[in-house]
Amino acid sequence: MQENWWKIKSDINIDTPFLAAYEDRIRFNLERLIGSVNGDTQKLRPHIKTHKIGEILELFKIYNIKKIKCATIAEAELGAIHEIPDVLLAYQPIGIKKERWISLIQKYPNTRFSTITDNLDSAKALNEIAKENDLKLHVYLDLNTGMNRTGFSISEDWTALIDKIIKLKNLHFEGIHIYDGHLKGSIEERMNTASGSFSEIKEKTEAIEQKLGYELKIVAGGSNTFPFYATQENVECSPGTFVFWDSNYQIHLPEQKFKPALVIVGTIISKPTNSTLCIDIGYKAVASENPIEKRLVILNDENLIPTAHSEEHLILENKGKNEYKIGDTIYALPYHVCPTCALYDTVQVVNKGHQICDQWKVAARSREINI
Repeated sequence: MQENWWKIKSDINIDTPFLAAYEDRIRFNLERLIGSVNGDTQKLRPHIKTHKIGEILELFKIYNIKKIKCATIAEAELGAIHEIPDVLLAYQPIGIKKERWISLIQKYPNTRFSTITDNLDSAKALNEIAKENDLKLHVYLDLNTGMNRTGFSISEDWTALIDKIIKLKNLHFEGIHIYDGHLKGSIEERMNTASGSFSEIKEKTEAIEQKLGYELKIVAGGSNTFPFYATQENVECSPGTFVFWDSNYQIHLPEQKFKPALVIVGTIISKPTNSTLCIDIGYKAVASENPIEKRLVILNDENLIPTAHSEEHLILENKGKNEYKIGDTIYALPYHVCPTCALYDTVQVVNKGHQICDQWKVAARSREINI
């Protein structure tokens, strides 16, 4: 890895902590993603939950990526604002979300929106609100292949549910949605498990296509299983973390070889003992759902070890020989980048010359943009 790729050479006149995004590395990751599908960008439907940034959507368009997946109405609207032609909300609209979904579709007629459902009652509710608004909604059946978070179980008769959804006149059945983020282990273990359930799904989907008379879409996987779905015909892949990458996936998905492209920049604010430093990257500045050893990695020095964490403070034990003083800049790679990015209103953009050159708004961290 390039030595000190993360170091900002310009004077830092921005209060810490802040996020620094490295545009050349983001572009490298986009190019690597496209290379993984042999240049066929029609196979790509990246999830935007990781970044939530309009300027990155503009980069997607430069690279001919014209479909996205998202988890919130705000993320879907961000896609429409940036004229992404095809937006999938992979989150079943329930309650007031249904009304917001309809408002979104009505406000942005040039974007083709679709969503998911995993039960007949929710499908009927979508059908009813579509009928009331003289719309036809595009829906996928969300299948549960073992993650047990959402989805209709593949061990049950999901083809019978599709038969019922197809009869709802204000819904157009698009195909199958699969998210198997529960799959862990080596690449061979992940690919073998994904292959086992997918072969059955594919076979049954082809039988449904013959009855319907049109080709169904399959949107499948995230980062863990991207290498498998990237090799399957007529499957759209939905990795998201590739844009920024993080230390978790560096460790557990080494075969994908994306580059970390987002760093937390902090400052040493105190030295309570000769061997301890206190920095301003508290757990309001980095995703902290994991134990302290799985929250961030200090890039300056592998001998700076996190030992205690609170809202605005992080204590580091200096187990090495390097000396640090109050006011020194600290760079940290988040373990889980997606919720870390969502903690910030903006990211500072760093160019190839290691200078801060721009600022991007994390626009969809808000639950609401306009709708």
